[in-house]
Amino acid sequence: MSHSAQRLGVVAESAPGETRVAATPATVPQLVSLGYEVVVESGAGRRSGFTDDAYARAGARIGDREETWSADAVLKVNAPAADEITALREGATLVSLIGPAANADLVDALARRPITVLAMDAVPRVSRAQALDVLSSMANIAGYRAVIEAAHAFGRLFTGQVTAAGKVPPAKVLVAGAGVAGLAAIATAASLGAIVRATDPRPEVAEQVRSLGAEFLDVGVAQESSADGYARQTSRDYDRRAAELYAEQAADVDIVITTALIPGRPAPRLLTSEHVARMRPGSVVVDMAAAQGGNVEGTRPGEAVVTENGVTIIGYTDLAGRLPAQASQLYGTNVVNLMKLLTPGEDGRLVLDFDDVVQRAMTVVRDGEKTWPPPPVPVSAAPAPTPVAADRGTAPSSAGRPPSPPGRRRHLVTAAVAAALFVLTAFSPNALIEHVTVFVLSIVIGYYVIGNVHHALHTPLMSITNAISGIIVVGALLQIGQGGTVVAVLSFVAILLASVNIVGGFAVTRRMLGMFTRS
Repeated sequence: MSHSAQRLGVVAESAPGETRVAATPATVPQLVSLGYEVVVESGAGRRSGFTDDAYARAGARIGDREETWSADAVLKVNAPAADEITALREGATLVSLIGPAANADLVDALARRPITVLAMDAVPRVSRAQALDVLSSMANIAGYRAVIEAAHAFGRLFTGQVTAAGKVPPAKVLVAGAGVAGLAAIATAASLGAIVRATDPRPEVAEQVRSLGAEFLDVGVAQESSADGYARQTSRDYDRRAAELYAEQAADVDIVITTALIPGRPAPRLLTSEHVARMRPGSVVVDMAAAQGGNVEGTRPGEAVVTENGVTIIGYTDLAGRLPAQASQLYGTNVVNLMKLLTPGEDGRLVLDFDDVVQRAMTVVRDGEKTWPPPPVPVSAAPAPTPVAADRGTAPSSAGRPPSPPGRRRHLVTAAVAAALFVLTAFSPNALIEHVTVFVLSIVIGYYVIGNVHHALHTPLMSITNAISGIIVVGALLQIGQGGTVVAVLSFVAILLASVNIVGGFAVTRRMLGMFTRS
């Protein structure tokens, strides 16, 4: 390792109940490969199940608190406490969750030190920054864990069963919010056999909800799309209709999981005490927004309470931390991806590029200067603006005329192909016309059959290709002895290739089905 390599300090978390760690024995080698010297505070990974020996075998050096906090760059999960801010050496870089939109005092305290701070929870919603998105990583785990906690408190089966002792109906689950956490909760509850319903202000997520096997409940009030990829405040009309929907669903479902959050604001109230009072005894509510004030009236952050009518309201704020090894691995991977971005030369030297919108957006303090909030970032989640003419009475000039829409170009291409086929068939013998007709119909049918197969259903798609290959084999067998040498050779090649495709298709299908077979 070169003498110019900087030292990364992986510190132990001081927040009460925190089980995660910023680097794992699996991510340490990746940090070392970037040229850094990695020092892990003794016992930092203990609550995640990672021993000091595991870190040492991975290439890290075990150090004490003072050594790790005096490193060139400090990797952490939670925001630092006051004494930890003073422990950072001058010129150091801190990488951790900060919550700058909600913790202005913390940002001011960090800016009073000559340090640089990157907030892992300030990643912009652009495509190339997805590998750094800690909020999505933790929300995915939290959504899964929310269903597990609900199932534990529910005390009954999720899936319906018919037994000798009688019929057991499936549980009914309502997920409010179909973001990353909501989709994870939907998928988990559906996999457990529950009847799942979901609602969200964004109608474009309906297809994602349905693809996971859930029913999408449309509130029926249009909402403007967010320009930054994050949730935004809903309208009064939407809130009024949503309250009516929640009142209807509360009386019918067994479990409600709420996930609604708006960055920089308290969590919106979705369920009132009247809604909870309508739920049956033994029902469960998991409020995933408890740390930001809660979506449910009566939520106590960090606790599970039981109402007078026997409804359990779970307000745990450490859902991701209840799967510490997995959460640490995902967080550590996000940190590694950030360090790759900050180490373009892979020489153990951290370089902050303010011309990079991702790095700029994540930097809340630079060399003791407060840089939050960052300038707006045009994100990939923003809807494309609809071009509107400034003056309806004035036609746009040819220089400023927008290009033809893709749909129009497709229609022109289709029309040209149709005209060519018409000319071809007009001067062709009847036998050729019949073959062309069958060919065109086969293309149309194949497009609509195969094109509408969902991407998750690869096995049915493989079966369809096997059927098509079987048709090719039959057709080639009928032609192989009916013509000259050219026809025979082409028929033989068709039989060979189609047979290989059939055998391979059945082999792949069998292997895929075997993945879902219980041993």
